Amino acid sequence: MNNQNFTVSFLADQTPEEIFNAVNNVHQWWTENIEGSFQKQGDEFEVRFGDIHYSKQKLTEVAPGKKIVWLVTDSHLSFVKNKSEWTGTTISFEITEQGGQTQLRFTHQGLVPDEECYDACSSAWTGYIQGSLKNLVTTGKGQPTPKEMVA
Repeated sequence: MNNQNFTVSFLADQTPEEIFNAVNNVHQWWTENIEGSFQKQGDEFEVRFGDIHYSKQKLTEVAPGKKIVWLVTDSHLSFVKNKSEWTGTTISFEITEQGGQTQLRFTHQGLVPDEECYDACSSAWTGYIQGSLKNLVTTGKGQPTPKEMVA
């Protein structure tokens, strides 16, 4: 049994505060299909990818320039047997300085290889974190899933 949580990271020249601010602009790197607030501890937001993915996140830890943690309080993934596979998992963004650069370390605790969603979800997270979020950090423009893509 493999309980290795999914983790992916990147390094950038931007400051910890710049990376923190980019992470908090969820609609600019993950999806434009978002409702709710995602700026301070206690905020809650929902994301939808058509009828394929729904999840509700609550910000449980917000340390400016250092860390953001979301608790997934509800989820529905239509493409796996356990539709609520994400419910109760946590998603964290840890920001540290490393050798003159800033590292963002993303971890989805509970997204492990034993779960049915692991392959598809880890692949999607890698694209969003190392692609869209990193681009938002480094160029000011992410590639979130647009509204018209998930009607």
